[in-house]
Amino acid sequence: MSSSMERNTDEARLFEEAVAVANIPTLLMVLVQLTGELGWLEPRYRPSRGQGLDDNDSGGLPEDVQREIREASLEAILAWRAGKPVALPDPDPKLLVKMLSISMGEPVPEEYGEMTKAQLGLRPVEQEPIEVPEGFRALVIGAGASGMCMGVHLKAAGIPFEMIERNTEVGGVWLENRYPGAGVDTPNHLYSFSFVMWDWSKFFALRDELKAYLNHVADHFGLRDHIRFQTEVVSTEWVEDRQQWKVTTRDPSGREAVEYANIVVSAAGIFNPPVFPDIPGIDDFDGPSFHTSRWPDDLDLKGKRVAIIGNGASAMQICPEIQHDVESLTIYQRSLHWAAPFPHFRKPVPDALRFLIREVPLYQAWYRCRLGWTFNDRVHPALQKDPDWPDQERSLNAINDGHRKYFTKYIRDELGDRQDLLEKVVPPYPPFGKRMLMDNGWFRMLRNPKVELVTERIQKVDGNALVTEDGERREADVLIIATGFDVLRFINTYEARGRDGKSLREVWDDDDARAYMGTLVPGFPNYFILYGPNTQPGHGGSLLFVIEMQINYIMDLIRKMTKQDIGAAEIRKDVHDAYNAHVEKAHENMVWTHPGMQTYYRNDKGRVTVNFPYRNVDLFEMTREAKLDEYETEKRKAG
Repeated sequence: MSSSMERNTDEARLFEEAVAVANIPTLLMVLVQLTGELGWLEPRYRPSRGQGLDDNDSGGLPEDVQREIREASLEAILAWRAGKPVALPDPDPKLLVKMLSISMGEPVPEEYGEMTKAQLGLRPVEQEPIEVPEGFRALVIGAGASGMCMGVHLKAAGIPFEMIERNTEVGGVWLENRYPGAGVDTPNHLYSFSFVMWDWSKFFALRDELKAYLNHVADHFGLRDHIRFQTEVVSTEWVEDRQQWKVTTRDPSGREAVEYANIVVSAAGIFNPPVFPDIPGIDDFDGPSFHTSRWPDDLDLKGKRVAIIGNGASAMQICPEIQHDVESLTIYQRSLHWAAPFPHFRKPVPDALRFLIREVPLYQAWYRCRLGWTFNDRVHPALQKDPDWPDQERSLNAINDGHRKYFTKYIRDELGDRQDLLEKVVPPYPPFGKRMLMDNGWFRMLRNPKVELVTERIQKVDGNALVTEDGERREADVLIIATGFDVLRFINTYEARGRDGKSLREVWDDDDARAYMGTLVPGFPNYFILYGPNTQPGHGGSLLFVIEMQINYIMDLIRKMTKQDIGAAEIRKDVHDAYNAHVEKAHENMVWTHPGMQTYYRNDKGRVTVNFPYRNVDLFEMTREAKLDEYETEKRKAG
């Protein structure tokens, strides 16, 4: 047998093993596209609806039907591998919606066609070159995920740009947060760019793999040549007569410099700086004490008495991870959180499936697309208040009440013989009122004799002891502060001053941030914010896809500005105000304005400033095109 025949035989065997463990609803859509045979969409082959957040691997189909799909898929994949072209390389939006509906076992509205196409990755970054005037440049603040995404698109369009990054490397939050168990609570096949696939080892990646992915993005697109590391942006100031931003930076030696840019994109993120609780004596704790975002590299917790303040997302990842190493773990609970079952927690992607995802881009694309529906807009209707619902303190509507019963039963089952903790951990407010956490074994951990959950407020820190308001004194060797970040004060790492000399802090009255589609602020021409006010998909979805939608809008505006020789474009105040009025009205009917809880989604005035109230598909439609009639524009000045 020749070596090429051996390779073909080995490859066929690998594909056979992969198809045998593949997700049937995903495989079915790959089969349709490869063969063009729409008969595979007939009722006999249609999967049933999956339960919860499960991948629904069998599609609920009989064994013989599953076998038929797998055999046909293997034949189609091998034929494609041998050179046969994809029969349906670019399905129209209407067909894509039908395919997604069948794959999910439930109706998907027709309006999701274009967004489905974008999520499939069928629109790679192939920006038509934008001809900019001589000397034109863009400046991007931050080289985390959003900043790099912006860089990729600017480079593809041929726009001169530079990125300013205060750290020594790319990655943003995934560079800075390195605590035990740090990872995503969105499936990483979804929490990734639509234009850069990756050979993920787990269904929910941990921090090191996410950091590696972002490093790959930087390398693959040659972004490092455009990044100035270890440099801080001190301030940005609009210079009227130049139609440019004056940007003051500070290098590692502390030396400041001034430069100018026609366009500034703020990609500084919101998960900084860290927030510390106002507890007397906390700064004088007798022992190692640190915020989760500043986890020491050389920390050893073995045999230590550990206290952790906070029980949100980072604590839920850290505590189950360290519980068996410590002598004791005392958790000081600040508020109650809902947590959903996490069936794929720490679950590796089988090698055979990794091979299929890596070698058949259509499979990865459809797997990603199905995750998009499961984790995106599916739950949105359940977050709307029903004014006639009788028990509005505990739930919003019938579906939301069903969620409460489901999650409560899950918690009860996980607690096992510690039902005495039920009252301490089941929230009184409706599910999804605060960020829905993914259970990393939190409730099972509470059964560990080493672990104590304290619900009394901390009165003070005295030496190496935390004293609660009931007078109880608990000693600790290490104090971990898991109290999150100052997310309400957007753009808080540098000063930004717009056309009239006002800073964003003044315009936003400190923590009352507003922006048109989370991206644009009146008085700040040619200034764009990524992950700005009201852009977090609180009901579910990938933040990275939201960032892609924002950037699509920004690139369209830049293109139109250059074609029409516009030197400055500023969102009209009436357009901005009308949009934000609509956002507030929409939030009034949603769970995040429920009075039964405190959440970082809301500021001190009670206004939701972090989440957007719309479906992901609504934001997708809003950001498809920039309309110049919504802007105050100025012709480009000569020179």
